[in-house]
Amino acid sequence: MAQTTRRTSNGTARGGGGRPRDPRIDDAVSRAVIEILNEVGYGGLTMEGAAARAGTSKPAIRRRWRSRQHLVVGALASTFGTAPTPDTGCTHCDLIAGISTLSDAFTTAIGRRALPALVADLTDDPELEKEFLDVFFHPRRATTAAALRRGIDRGDIRPDADIDLLLDMLASTTYYRVLFGHLPITPQLAEEVVSVIMAGVATERWRRDHADEGSSP
Repeated sequence: MAQTTRRTSNGTARGGGGRPRDPRIDDAVSRAVIEILNEVGYGGLTMEGAAARAGTSKPAIRRRWRSRQHLVVGALASTFGTAPTPDTGCTHCDLIAGISTLSDAFTTAIGRRALPALVADLTDDPELEKEFLDVFFHPRRATTAAALRRGIDRGDIRPDADIDLLLDMLASTTYYRVLFGHLPITPQLAEEVVSVIMAGVATERWRRDHADEGSSP
């Protein structure tokens, strides 16, 4: 009888009757990929190198990830997280926390060493682009969108605010600095960006309540 296959979340085909995936291998490979990227950059990452560093085999990695580019996407999602924006009851605190995880992630060497090259590869590989958006980009974006909607419900943000535009504005400064390296990603960047955004879309009530707080969370 022919074995059925199904597509995993990492873009690989796996037999429907096969053994369940061992999360220890997934974790070890993700750690290995991040270490290699930080040491030798995107161009120095190979499937063989990741397998050796993780203490597994190249076939085991191939069963999980279709290419080294998919390895990078999976490592980004597992290491930096896909649900960064919390619900603390404070709108601008939530937004600062969410953007801070992005800033913290890309102040490591992986930011300049991996992200620009990975983004370049997305343009010629629709499947890889979909993987990046589905596994890493959209889940993170969704948690920040939820925080903005909570802010509207609390009366902190104007109800006519354009959520998609705000999402792009909140994250774009970090991505822009990572891609071009013209300015540093400072520890204060997330708070500064959120303060500018809130200055434009906050309700009058929020402004009155925070008039004496300046940009502090």
